[in-house]
Amino acid sequence: MLTLALAPAFVSGAGLVSAAPGRGPDYLNPAKPVQVRVKDLLSRMSLDDKLGQMTQAERAAVTGNPTDIATYRLGSLLSGGGSTPTPNTPAAWAEMYDTFQRAALQSPLHIPIIYGIDAVHGHNNVVGATIFPHNIGLGATRDPRLVERIGRATAEEVSGTGIDWDFASCLCVARNDRWGRTYESFGETPQLVSSMTTVIDGLQGRSLNEESLSDNGSVLATAKHYVGDGGTTGGVNEGNTELSEAQLRAIHLPPFRAAVRRGVGSVMISYSSWNGVKMHANRYLITDVLKGELGFSGFVVSDWQGIDKIDGQSGFTAEEVDTAINAGIDMVMVPYDYQKFIDTLRTEVQAKRISMARIDDANRRILTKKFQLGLFERPFTDRRFTGTIGDRQHRELARQAVRESQVLLKNDGVLPLRKNGGKIFVAGKNADDIGDQTGGWTITWQGSSGNITPGTTILQGIQQKAGASNVTYGKDGTGIDGGYRAAVAVVGETPYAEGFGDRPGSMSLDADDLATLQRLKASGVPVVVVLVSGRPLDIASELPGWNALLESWLPGTEGAGVADVLFGEYNPTGKLPDTWPRSASQQPINVGDGQQALFPYGYGLRYHR
Repeated sequence: MLTLALAPAFVSGAGLVSAAPGRGPDYLNPAKPVQVRVKDLLSRMSLDDKLGQMTQAERAAVTGNPTDIATYRLGSLLSGGGSTPTPNTPAAWAEMYDTFQRAALQSPLHIPIIYGIDAVHGHNNVVGATIFPHNIGLGATRDPRLVERIGRATAEEVSGTGIDWDFASCLCVARNDRWGRTYESFGETPQLVSSMTTVIDGLQGRSLNEESLSDNGSVLATAKHYVGDGGTTGGVNEGNTELSEAQLRAIHLPPFRAAVRRGVGSVMISYSSWNGVKMHANRYLITDVLKGELGFSGFVVSDWQGIDKIDGQSGFTAEEVDTAINAGIDMVMVPYDYQKFIDTLRTEVQAKRISMARIDDANRRILTKKFQLGLFERPFTDRRFTGTIGDRQHRELARQAVRESQVLLKNDGVLPLRKNGGKIFVAGKNADDIGDQTGGWTITWQGSSGNITPGTTILQGIQQKAGASNVTYGKDGTGIDGGYRAAVAVVGETPYAEGFGDRPGSMSLDADDLATLQRLKASGVPVVVVLVSGRPLDIASELPGWNALLESWLPGTEGAGVADVLFGEYNPTGKLPDTWPRSASQQPINVGDGQQALFPYGYGLRYHR
């Protein structure tokens, strides 16, 4: 237990430190209003204290020397995708977080850090966590209440590792499926994406406001990536969104307006540009529109090395620092160059190229959220939530989400499958692969194929329904004959994230998938295709040879939810969140643009009972 030496203090039974009422500084008194506490703390902070609060470093950069957190007064740490402790267990995460927090509390004013992570479909960096369907699947559910419950479950699992800030949710409106982040979007319309901002209520709880501390188990949410990243020309990741202001406001701004109305605590800026101007440099959209017009009162954070990319060169310059801070960015993600950033920022402030008013505004926004989260009273991991990580209740919720996300696109009567009455052949590279069905941003940044975390594969779900003895699995379709009553082919994409998933060329199934499907079709057995993908694919030429098609998106760890639909225990209710093209050459294709789709936005079949 670290006891603050600033003033007389009391220690609660939970091991928390605060100033005794009426004694010591106002900022340590939880009975005082948040605004009073922020004002008092700001009055005590040196320039170095303030610059440190605006700095976010990668955990790996300080792991070997955690005293840097106090030395440089760092305001925040993060785990990038795949940046984990060893071993990658909930207990190790909690201990790592507490170690960093203890280091932060050694600073002169004992200001706790806020720790950020990309928990974008569950606490996806942690082995054993519940992995929910990616946003594209949640968009297919059309179920905002379910999405709120997923936000709450994710917040509990994140809290169980000590972490208090989630870089979620992605509120991009994906307008071109060639984009490698299409699966991070709830869909192609601003109305659908805006409706899913209920996830913010789940993550933050309902009491994150000026005068009350956060609910236990709540974390700070993020609206990202502001703004227009889903509308770049050609669907190029980090590309240029070439739209009029009216179009930008009509398509890409509404979800952020909805998030601000829900009280989202932070907004992350997009790598992309708007008509050639980098978003990290866009004062009009960040300060005038977001903070002014929309009334956003939280803090704005850059993306990973986001300010480095303003001039298109590696590393950041003093001019880029000036541009970003004056544009309205409050906290800068400088994973490894935090010392250089602080030195540069100090020089620019002392030269009056960045005003103290701007520095104080950024600090006021950051500190307000730290107080609202209760970090000064509860700086360490609340281990009551550690046991929720991957627990049965959360996995059942994830299975429900999988069921609701399945979109039945074709069915000649072969579905639903019966649990008895003959053998079933299962094939495809995605049938028995947790890594493939969870996709990118799972355990590592890019994700990977294989048995990367505990869960139930789609094959295992099928075996649970029909009995393992009645199910034959041949990954490439070899061994099938006419004696099977149905063949289920689980095919599609393998994991990717961000620009590595951009598909400027073909959007078809790969050669291995096509060969597998051909073997199944040649057997004469009815073929049910289960498509595991982060977006609509180019399948029009293959579709006539399939008896049924179920789009499963990237369902996460609970593959039994797919089997629930295949065997009719759940009548599919999913609706397409994105228009499905007849050909990749139609991209971008969106509802209302006059193009003839293979399956229109909102399409989805049900079983006839």
